[in-house]
This record gives sequence, structure tokens and C-alpha cells, in this order.
Amino acid sequence: MADIAVLTALIEPEATALGFDLVRVKMTGGKSDPTLQVMAERPDTRQLTIDDCSALSHRISDVLDALEAEGRDPIAEAYRLEVSSPGIDRPLTRLSDYADWTGHEARIRLVEPQDGRKQLTGNLAGVTDDRIAVDLGNHGTATIAFADIASAKLVMTDRLIAATAPLSTEGADEFEDAPDDADSVRASAEDNH
Repeated sequence: MADIAVLTALIEPEATALGFDLVRVKMTGGKSDPTLQVMAERPDTRQLTIDDCSALSHRISDVLDALEAEGRDPIAEAYRLEVSSPGIDRPLTRLSDYADWTGHEARIRLVEPQDGRKQLTGNLAGVTDDRIAVDLGNHGTATIAFADIASAKLVMTDRLIAATAPLSTEGADEFEDAPDDADSVRASAEDNH
């Protein structure tokens, strides 16, 4: 399997050159459908347009193709490249994400159980140093170290939907009659390698 740290080091400068922040680099799909998933966003809007996804996809493809031509391909097997915006129920991958989304509900999976819990769901209540506070309602507030989080994402709520209204709904009617396929409605650009 590909080394995510190496891929991130190759991809991040390409995102930065376009003015984007890299949110996540991840290999998904296992051996049957290996996919290099890249999520990025514009710092001012927290979203990407389809054109943004396409531009980043082309830059990443050029870098990876050049490495392959030199015999230094960082991904040995054939794979698909998927570049997208993080979406509404976005993953929380950076410490700054927890501060940026304070007040919104999140589902957090821990590396190891704490106080008998491996998963927490509650409103993000702030960040101090490398610790994240999560309001668990009637169960009080939990404070967890960023390093203790295996994965986290925002939970789809009406408040979150209102906070992440699209930049533009132009062209949205094109998808009204499209099949109910996530790839057909997500702002993403894909290439096969």
C-alpha cells in the first residue's frame, strides 16, 4: 500500500500553489478498487468548485505521472484519483478544524477507549493547546487529546447545512434528473491511473 506521508508531501505543494488547503489524503477501496482520495478547500469558502477539483486533479496527475516515468511511482498498483471538496459532513483532520467548527455536532472515534467509550458524539466546545472539548449534553464535557483521535467528522444537522450553504447553486438543476449516485453530484474530478 502507498505511503500516505510521501503522497501528502507530493500533493500538498500542488494544492498550495492553487491557493487551496489540503484537508486529507487517503487510500481507499483496498485491492479491488484502489482510490487515492484527495480532499482540499479554499481557505475563504471551505469549499471547492468543480473547476478547482479539475485543476488540482491535473496538477497531481502530472506530478505522479512524472514520477512513474522516472521509475519512482509512489503507488505501485493501478489506482483511481479522486479529488473533492470535503463536503458538508466533512472529516475533521487538523486540530484547527475542531476550533473552526466549534458549536457543531461531531462524531469522534478514539484510538483507545476512554472512560469506557470508544466513540463520542456531541457539540465541539473548543480547543485548548492540543486538547478538544466535546459537550456530551447530559453526560458533561469530555476533553480529549488530538493524538487520541482515530477519526472524526461533522454530523449532518440543519445548523451545519445552513453554515455550509453552497457558493453558488448555478448548474444544480442539471443534477435533478441524474441517477442517485454520489459521484454524479459531488464536486469531484476523477482520473484513472
